[in-house]
Amino acid sequence: MKKFLFTIACMVAVLVARADEGMWLLPMLQKFNEDAMRNIGCRLSAEDIYNINHASLKDAIVQFGGGCTGEVISQNGLVSTNHHCGYASIQRLSTPEKNYLEDGFFAKSYAEEIPVPGLSVTFLKNMTDVTDQLAGLDEEAFDAKVDELKKASNEANPNCESWVMSFYNNNVWYLVVYKVYKDIRFVGAPPASMGKFGGETDNWMWPRHTCDFSLFRIYADENNEPAEYSENNKPYTPVKSLKISLKGVKEGDFTFIMGYPGRTQRFQTAAQLKNMVEINNLRVEARTIKQNVMWEAMEKDPVVRLKYANKYAGSANGWKKWQGEDLAFKKLNIIAREEAKEAELTKWINKKKSRKEAWGNAIGTIESFIEQNKVAYRNLILMSETIGNLDIMMKVAAPKRFREQDYDREVDYNITKAMMGFYLDKVDPQYKVNPEGWDLTKENYEEYVDWLYKEGNDEGVMQLLQALQTLANDNFKDIDSKDYEKATQDFAAALLKWKKGEPSYPDANFSMRLTYGTVKPYSPKDGVSYWYWCTANGILEKENPDDYEFRVPGKIHDMIVAKDYGRYADKDGQLHTCFLTNNDITGGNSGSPVLDADGNLIGLAFDGNWESMSSDVMFEPDLQRCINVDIRFVLWVVEKWGEAHNIINELEFVK
Repeated sequence: MKKFLFTIACMVAVLVARADEGMWLLPMLQKFNEDAMRNIGCRLSAEDIYNINHASLKDAIVQFGGGCTGEVISQNGLVSTNHHCGYASIQRLSTPEKNYLEDGFFAKSYAEEIPVPGLSVTFLKNMTDVTDQLAGLDEEAFDAKVDELKKASNEANPNCESWVMSFYNNNVWYLVVYKVYKDIRFVGAPPASMGKFGGETDNWMWPRHTCDFSLFRIYADENNEPAEYSENNKPYTPVKSLKISLKGVKEGDFTFIMGYPGRTQRFQTAAQLKNMVEINNLRVEARTIKQNVMWEAMEKDPVVRLKYANKYAGSANGWKKWQGEDLAFKKLNIIAREEAKEAELTKWINKKKSRKEAWGNAIGTIESFIEQNKVAYRNLILMSETIGNLDIMMKVAAPKRFREQDYDREVDYNITKAMMGFYLDKVDPQYKVNPEGWDLTKENYEEYVDWLYKEGNDEGVMQLLQALQTLANDNFKDIDSKDYEKATQDFAAALLKWKKGEPSYPDANFSMRLTYGTVKPYSPKDGVSYWYWCTANGILEKENPDDYEFRVPGKIHDMIVAKDYGRYADKDGQLHTCFLTNNDITGGNSGSPVLDADGNLIGLAFDGNWESMSSDVMFEPDLQRCINVDIRFVLWVVEKWGEAHNIINELEFVK
C-alpha cells in the first residue's frame, strides 16, 4: 500500500496541464504547469509564484477569515477582499447610528481603523508531501505519526500552525505550515448599494456591475509577528505585497488566480452526486421559506435589515447556487456523463485481476452505503436546516457567544414557526423529534412554538436542544463509514491510474491553489453572446430606486452621468466594472487576486456564472467563467466616492 500511494503522488507530478481547467497545488507548478503557463503568456517563473526560501507571490495571499481569500496590496499590511467576504465583520461593527454596512466607510488614518474581534488572516509558509511517511499505517500509527510531524514542524516554525491535509480522497498527504494574524482592523468598504449591487437577483449572473470589495489591515507586534489585539501593535510589514496595474484587459490576455478554493466534488461517483443534488434541493425548499420570513421583516424595518443582513446573505448564496446547480446538472447531463465514465472505468479495472482486487468493489460499496443511509442522512440535513440551529437555542445555551445585535425575537419566532411546519411535513416518523411532554404534530406545533417562546421559558428551549441531540446521537452517531471512506479512496486511486498522462489535480479543500487561463467571453445559448467586460453604464440601466437591490448612491449616479472616471477610465473612455476569465474557481476563491502575466493585480474574483453551476463536479470549458471586479472600478470608488486618498497613496502602481 505504501509503495502504491507514493507512486500515485509521483505520477500526479508529471501530468500534462490544460490552460483553463485545474486548481493546481503550488509545490507542483515547476514540474508540470510552468511551461503550459508560459505558452499562453505568463512571464513569471514557478519560483516567482511559490518559493519557500525567498519572497514570492504566495506571501501576498491570505486565507481571509474562515472561507474567503484576500491579498496584501501595500507595504503597510493593507488587505483587499470581496465585500461579501467582509460582510459579516462589517455588519457586526455596524449599529443603526453608525451603519457601515449600509452607508459605507473609509478610514482616513490608522487611528480611524476599527478592530474586528474574531477575524484573522492566514499566510501559507510551505507545503511538504508526507505521503510516503503515512501510507500503509493503521489508524493508531497514522494518528501518532501525524502528531509527530506536526510537533516537529511547530518547533521548527515559531509562531506558526502546522496541519496534515489529505488530497485525492486520502491518497496523498501534505504537511502544511501556516502563520495566522489575529489583529485585523476594518479600513473601508463601499455602501451595500455598491458592494452588493444587484443583490440575490444578480448573484451568479452576467453581465455584472457589483463593486464587490472591502479593505482591512493586518496589525502585528513590535517584531512583526502575530499578536492578539493591542493598541501597541503596528501595521504589518509584509514579505510581499501586490503591485497594481490600471491597464485593463483585452480578450486573450493571460490571467491567473491564487486563493483558497473550498470544496469541489470532481472525485465523486454518480451515486454521491445524485444524493448531493437531492439533499441540496431539500435545502433549497427549507431556505426559501426561511428567507421569505426574513426578507419580509427586513423590508419593513431597517433595524431588522441590519440585524439579519448577514444571515440572509449567507443563506441565500447557497440557496441560489444549488438551484443553478440542479438546472445545470439536467441541462448538461452531468449524472449520465458520470455514469458513462464509471462504466468505462469499470471495464478498465476488470481487464486485470490486480486492478479488480484493489478497486473493483469501490463504486458498488459507495452506492450501497449511500442507499443504506440515505433516509437517515436526509433527516439529519432536514433537522439542521430547520429546527436544529434556531437562534433562541443559542441565546439560551450559549449566552456569552450570543449577540443581541443580530437577533429579533419576533422574527426568530416567525422563522421557528415556519421551519417547524416544514420540518413536520418532511420528516420521516422514526426521525421526528419529540421534546419532553410533547408529541409534535401538524395540529399542535403552533401551540408548541407559542409555549417555547414564552418569556423566561429557558427550560423548554433546553429540552428541545436536548431532544435534538439525543435524536442525532441515537440515529446518526454510530453509522460505520470506514468501508465507505476506503471505497472513496480506492475510487480516486483508480481514476488517477486510469487517467495517467491526463490533467489531474485534487479536489479543493481550502488549501492554496493556482488556476490559470485567459480573458474570454462566452455564449450561454444559441444566438446569444456575452462580451467579456461590462461598464458603469449598466449601473444606470439597472438602477431602480424602488428596489433595494438596485439602488444607486446619488454621488455614484452623478459621477457616471458626468463620466467622471479620471485615471480609472479604460481606453474606450468608459469605466469598466467587471470582466470574465476562464479561470477555474469555486467558493473560497471569493476575494482572490486576478493577476496579469507579470503578477500585477488587475481584479478580484467574486463569482461564477449561472450557466456552469455544475462546475464543482465537471469543468465546462465552453461555459465556465469566473466573474471578476475590475481593480479600476474598486479604486474609483475608493478615491472618487470615498475620497480616501490616504489609501490610494499607499498603493504601488505599475505602468
